[in-house]
Amino acid sequence: MKVRRRGPVRGVLFFLSGLMVASGIIRVGLGVTEAQAVPAPAAASAPPMQCDPPPRALAEALRQREERVTTREAALEERLAALALADQAVSARLQQLEAAEQSLSATLARADGAAEGDLTRLTAVYESMKPKDAAALFAAMAPEFAAGFLGRMRPEAAAAVLSGMPSDTAYAVSVLLAGRNARAPTE
Repeated sequence: MKVRRRGPVRGVLFFLSGLMVASGIIRVGLGVTEAQAVPAPAAASAPPMQCDPPPRALAEALRQREERVTTREAALEERLAALALADQAVSARLQQLEAAEQSLSATLARADGAAEGDLTRLTAVYESMKPKDAAALFAAMAPEFAAGFLGRMRPEAAAAVLSGMPSDTAYAVSVLLAGRNARAPTE
């Protein structure tokens, strides 16, 4: 491979270097070594403009508006304080109501449990009675009431009681027993 000479490139560099040296000599010769500021025009040295004071009506309107805003802010702060107090009172009342609801639920659960226990014991008493005596007692009861107890009894004991009851009363109780779940949802 052949190495090429760079003769013309060196000539350009020498030429540019010469121009720069010539520029420096001219500057030193003329005494222009620093940039000089252009003096400002005479009009710029005028005193600054003075603004006229605002008219009295404008100043009074602004003062009145500031008073109204301050009054509204104070009213809003009072209202926020009242709302905070009301919120605290409502929260306390809600807590009291929740506690009362829980207490009532517990009381109702105890009452339901006690009533269920009473019905279970009474059903056991009727089952342990002689069928003839229990039939006479059930015949004297309202058919809806008698059907409730017979539905809770063991089938053998309920059959013995029903067989000892008069036929019209036994029929009415049987109809009530058969129809008490007729309207229950099937799905």
